Order: sequence, then structure tokens, then C-alpha cells
Amino acid sequence: MSSPDRASPASGGIDRRGVLRGALALASSTVAGSVRASALPAALRGAGGCVLLVRHAQTEPGVGDPPGMRLDDCATQRNLSAQGRVQAQRLGTLLRDAGVSVGPVRSSRWCRCQDTARLAFERVEPWPALDSFFDDRTTESARTAELRRWALAFEGPGHAVLVTHQVNVTALTGEWVGMGEALVLRPERGALRILGRFEA
Repeated sequence: MSSPDRASPASGGIDRRGVLRGALALASSTVAGSVRASALPAALRGAGGCVLLVRHAQTEPGVGDPPGMRLDDCATQRNLSAQGRVQAQRLGTLLRDAGVSVGPVRSSRWCRCQDTARLAFERVEPWPALDSFFDDRTTESARTAELRRWALAFEGPGHAVLVTHQVNVTALTGEWVGMGEALVLRPERGALRILGRFEA
């Protein structure tokens, strides 16, 4: 797993080294179980101002969603597995135990993202800017631009949590993350710096 306090610039392109780091981090977390609160980036112990960009927790097997998926019907979507529901709860417990001040919690309108947020934090605000564009790349630029503007302007209170999809994470940061994994971002001089990553 990469060092939690190692800062790297977030970019809009695909960082293949980031893909490798993400894969190694996922493998490491599988072996180690769950991360300790002491391994969280130090910036999360502050009053706020960071953005936690979280990929939804583990789902049932599959890629994308079944044909005919509807946002208003969770039964038509690929949803969290039992393991994923536990993983989402661990995320909330980890941050609470570490004394992390959680501010706004926003999520894609997909059920697997909203469920991740609710299980972790017991609250969520659906936000279309976090919606997946896996099946419709025409929305990628607009959603990523809106997300970047919001994240760059965020100053608190607390640390923001944004639960979304892999394609959205990569479009914003150039990084690959596993299901249930979070990147910790901080706005600095008009850019989003990656302070670390963790998985509950």
C-alpha cells in the first residue's frame, strides 16, 4: 500500500503506475484485513478541508449493470454483496474511531453508492455529478468538470465524503481504486493533491 502521507498531483489522464499501485494496495488490504486508524493520512486528523473520494463497496459479481437498469429501482442494478455491506460499515467505524470529522456526504444516485454511504455514515445526499458514465461517455467531461470545481472549492467544515464509481475516480485523478477504497484529496493552489489512500 502506498504511503498515506505521500502527496502526488491528481491529473485527468490514466496513470498506469497508479493502476499498479491500486492493484497492489487492494491485494495488500485483502491479506491484512482492515487498515488501522493510525494508518490514515495525517491530514484527516485536522479540522477539515479534505475530500475523501470513495469507490462504492464490494458488489455482487458483474461489470456495469444489467440491461434495462433504472435508477429508481435498485432491483434492476448491480448491488452491494454481503461482504460489501460489512465493508461499508467498517469504513464508517474506521473514521469514527479515528475521530475524523465528516462533513458533507454525497453519492452517485446508483444504489450501490448510496447504500455504501448510508451504511458508513447513516446519511447521504445524492448528486448526479457523481453518477457513473460507464455506459455513456458523453457525460464524462461535464460531470468531471463539475466534480473538480466542487472539490477545489471545498474548505469544510469537516472532511467531505464523495462516493462514486471507478470511471469517475480515474477521470478526476488518473488513479485506479478497488471497491471500497478511498483516495484522500486536498485542494492546493488550484489542483487536487492526493495525500494517500486507504481501504477499510
